[in-house]
Amino acid sequence: MFRLATVTMLTIAISACSNAPKVETPAAAPVVAAAPAAPAPAPAPTPAAPQAAPESKVATVDLAAQARAATPSHLDPASPLARERSIYFDFDQFVIRSQDRPVVESHGKYLAAGRTLKVAVEGHADERGSREYNLALGQKRAQAVVQALKLLGANDEQLEAVSYGEERPKASGSDESAWAQNRRADIRYK
Repeated sequence: MFRLATVTMLTIAISACSNAPKVETPAAAPVVAAAPAAPAPAPAPTPAAPQAAPESKVATVDLAAQARAATPSHLDPASPLARERSIYFDFDQFVIRSQDRPVVESHGKYLAAGRTLKVAVEGHADERGSREYNLALGQKRAQAVVQALKLLGANDEQLEAVSYGEERPKASGSDESAWAQNRRADIRYK
């Protein structure tokens, strides 16, 4: 009996599948290519004011700027590094004055960035005092500038301190104006 029930159920299942209503799929509509759109007519030229000459595509070259770029800053006459190389001191002093710190800072940063650069810092004194005293004072002034340059990033191999004492005056004369110019340390690039 179990077998008969199984066969009956199978027969019903098969007949149910064969009596399923047929669904017709609509035929696909034929694809028709659209005709290319006609190009838009060009606008009629309007009378306009005279136009400027077309912009040149040729690069301009500033030879002076290139020469400055090729020249190291300490050699370029327009550079502050080339124009400002003297640090001035008060009478009988070897402390860098506040107004001269920007000069030292610019050279210190430049030396820190260019490790192959070398300088001699030349210390000077005015004519007052003995020769030996002025040589020692010039050396202290040069050393003060060297120490400041080191604090700003320059290293020992780049720096040399030299004293000329009163031997190389910047200004001649025996008055305060000349003496003030002679109390200095000069930065000389090698």
